[in-house]
Amino acid sequence: MSADDLEQYEAEIEHQLFQEYRDVAPTFRFVVETERRFYLANAVEHTVHTEGGRTWVELVLRDAWVWDMYRQTPMRFVPSVRVVTFKDVNIEELPPHDLDL
Repeated sequence: MSADDLEQYEAEIEHQLFQEYRDVAPTFRFVVETERRFYLANAVEHTVHTEGGRTWVELVLRDAWVWDMYRQTPMRFVPSVRVVTFKDVNIEELPPHDLDL
């Protein structure tokens, strides 16, 4: 596989994932961005830990959708995710959506 083929493949996967994100985003309350992944979740708990001069963030996400094009399993919806990171975390609450049922 050439570098161009790999780049094209990654672009197609990312585009498919974006379309899926756009379709499911209205059903979630929060967007969570870490240095490695992007999540949608309906509940977010975060705790900042400081120990020995180091600070890290622990997140627990409930009813989550995981954005990761390199994920080994095709399952993106998970009941719970625990994330521990020493990097920045961005948590945004999405505006409420009216669902037409």
